[in-house]
Amino acid sequence: MADNHRELVQRFVDMINAHDVSTMSEHTAPGHIDHNPVVEDGIEANTAFWEQIFAAFPDVKIVTHDLVVEGDRIAGRFEYSGTHRGTFFGVEATGRPLNFQSIDFWRVEGGLLAEHWDQLDMAGLFRQLGVDIHAGQDGR
Repeated sequence: MADNHRELVQRFVDMINAHDVSTMSEHTAPGHIDHNPVVEDGIEANTAFWEQIFAAFPDVKIVTHDLVVEGDRIAGRFEYSGTHRGTFFGVEATGRPLNFQSIDFWRVEGGLLAEHWDQLDMAGLFRQLGVDIHAGQDGR
């Protein structure tokens, strides 16, 4: 089973590196639950999210650094890199390079990624794009 789960995550990574959301159903369950507050549940929402990422970062690539499989759970540490060429969460293209890591957990059901949790340094991500997320909040 661990090999199947590793292959499942590899299909997800391949989708990102190929920028090919047409393969989403090969790794993501139709009723996918996402605990990331900016991604709604469902395969359609997940597809739309990645289309937005590919539009904002047309050269985005992902590298897997660690992958741990235990039962129906997968944990991974990933590194993303790309260039900000389109609007991303209201931030117009800056042309700046971006590099960040995520820690992701999935629950597998029926051979597909059914539920997802992740941890991202969003403040660091926006700082790389030149956005001060604290500006105007406390005058500092």
